[in-house]
Formats: sequence, structure tokens, C-alpha cells
Amino acid sequence: MSRVLEDRSLRNRQMVFQDRTDAGRRLAAFIKENLVLDNPLVCAIPAGGVPVGVQLAEAFQARMMLGVVRKLKIPWNPEAGFGAMTWDGTIFLNDPLVKQLKLTPEEIKVAATETKEIIKQRVERFTGGYPRPSSRGLQVILTDDGLASGYTMLAAIEAIRPEGPAEIIVAVPTGSAGAVTLVSKKADIIVCLNFKDRYPFAVADAYRRWHDLSDDEVIESLRTLDKR
Repeated sequence: MSRVLEDRSLRNRQMVFQDRTDAGRRLAAFIKENLVLDNPLVCAIPAGGVPVGVQLAEAFQARMMLGVVRKLKIPWNPEAGFGAMTWDGTIFLNDPLVKQLKLTPEEIKVAATETKEIIKQRVERFTGGYPRPSSRGLQVILTDDGLASGYTMLAAIEAIRPEGPAEIIVAVPTGSAGAVTLVSKKADIIVCLNFKDRYPFAVADAYRRWHDLSDDEVIESLRTLDKR
């Protein structure tokens, strides 16, 4: 079980951040106060994790890469997922849910094929085909705008761990107790400012201004980082 850091003054509170940029700045400040980092690599999960990641990268003068992760959609309920796939094709299944839904191997294969194509398109659009930096020997800060189920973040950890990073730090503005517990089994350190152990949980509840980011907004956030 990894070490979990939180801002106790924010526990179970709602609308504690103005937006993702504000959340990223406050997250960076908290990390600086509580951890010692040496030339970290920030890995932000699009779309919502990008504005947060940009603030972390700026605060630590760090390189940033994109960890494109997509949920594997339930065939009859595409708004929900039964697992996730990462940029390198790594699949992490929510096995209890797969069994509960009685998904067949063929249904899983179809979802995986569709998701792999979407990831390929998003990687090309966001990175322009540039190679991803290596994380070997580095402290990696994995970030998103929040942890709901935790399976997307678990998939990202599973993809990065084989590269041999010195340490994997999951840093998010908000997260549910269940997701933090799940991710803590794989990460080295978790930083979750707005920890919530009450039901129901929604990432959006931590933000005063919230909307789903478009691809164009993600690209615009990345451009601000390029102008450093």
C-alpha cells in the first residue's frame, strides 16, 4: 500500500477549485511543501488531466508527456466502461464488472479494437507523432483531473512501470476513497488534495467551473507549455 497525502482541510468539500488550472497550481504548491522531487517527468491523461499537468510541469520546470488512456466501452452503455486501454495497447480490465456484465471474449475484442484506433488518432493529434520521452530512472508524476473509479489511472501505471521509473507518484486534485485505495496498491505515492469518502462521488463536484474539454482545448493548453 502506497503513502497517501491529502489536504485535510479539503476532505469531503465540494467546489474547492475554480477550474482545472487552479487545481493544478494548488496541487503543485502542495507537492512542493510535502515531497522532494528531482527532475520529474509529468504524465498527464487527456483530456481533463492536461491543464492540471501543464501547471505541474511549469511549477517543476519538468518535461511533460501525454498518457492517452481510454475506457473500454460497455457495448450497450457507451458512457460507461469495463476497463481501460493505454497508449501502448496495455489493457486493464475491471474483472468483477466483466463477470457481472457477462461480457463475451468477442465483445471485449471488439471494444479493444475500436479503442485502440481512437487512441492512435488522439496520440497523433495531440503529439504530432513525436516520440514519447523515456521514464526510466525518473520520478514520474501521473496526473488527471480526478480519480472516480481509478481504473484509468491503474492502466497508466501498468503501462509505465515496465519502463523502470524510479518512482511513480499519482497526483490528482480530487478522488474517491475507493479509487484512491485501488490505485494505492500500484503507485508509490498518491497525492489527492480533495479526498472524499462519502457517496456519491463525481469529479466535477470539486470544481466551480467544469466542462468536458474538447481536443482543441487540449491542444491550446499544450501550446501554453511550449511557450515557456
